[in-house]
Amino acid sequence: MRIATWNVNSMRQRMPRFLPWLDERSPDVVCLQETKVTDDAFTELLGTELQERGYAVAAHGQGQWNGVAILSRVGLEDVVTGVAGAPDWDIPEARAVAATCGGMRVHCLYVPNGREPDSDHYRYKLAWLAALREVIAAGPADAMVLGDINIAPTDEDVFDPGAFAGQTHVTPPERAALAEILALGFHDVVRDRWPTERVFTYWDYRAGMFHQDLGMRIDLALASAPVAARVAAAWVDRQARKGTGPSDHAPVIVDLDEAPDGDIGPMVPPPSARPARRGTRKLPQSG
Repeated sequence: MRIATWNVNSMRQRMPRFLPWLDERSPDVVCLQETKVTDDAFTELLGTELQERGYAVAAHGQGQWNGVAILSRVGLEDVVTGVAGAPDWDIPEARAVAATCGGMRVHCLYVPNGREPDSDHYRYKLAWLAALREVIAAGPADAMVLGDINIAPTDEDVFDPGAFAGQTHVTPPERAALAEILALGFHDVVRDRWPTERVFTYWDYRAGMFHQDLGMRIDLALASAPVAARVAAAWVDRQARKGTGPSDHAPVIVDLDEAPDGDIGPMVPPPSARPARRGTRKLPQSG
């Protein structure tokens, strides 16, 4: 079974690329984030095409902002939207949907960004993650947590730790919240498979960050121990970040039981840019 997660950063904008990607990679389960469309609009955009390809859909949209969805051709049962016990704003945010697919509980997440350390949005992010941990802890043994987690697990998951000083995504409380989810018995399957490789999933649109491979790994696929034992390949589809009109995120793909493309590496294709010496590059907003 092939499972993919992708922050598409607007399904309307990604339409010219999404269906060709779906046909090329042929995932059995797809978790999408930042769809930025209502449920009705999602159906209008993709309903017929997905039905023809055998996918059932659980969408939780909002329009303009946020939005998540699970596509599955191996079953889609017990759909739950949101995170029980999580805080929210006056206008609820569409950030989570879960379903049972192929006998496995799949959590598709767009974790709050946090904006600035110690802000209301940052505290909201930490409380949201704490509620998520309780939901996952109560779940079945076979489970995956996938999506734009908006946390780089370690300094090795950003192009230069110094460039991110004072920013969200890398602070100790955020990393501790992620570690508490992993402590439930989950495995970061890309990092487990490629422990020493430079691998990113997000590159800012500005300042040629993608072409210089100045990115961060914030899109994660976490698997419970029984599922992690089935992983045959885990990789980042960097090809989907190339070319015209891409998302600023690349899909993460996990193959269970067998790997149709083989165990082909942490990123496909690998970046051509040589790693920048640390301390020589800044974030675009810092320049």
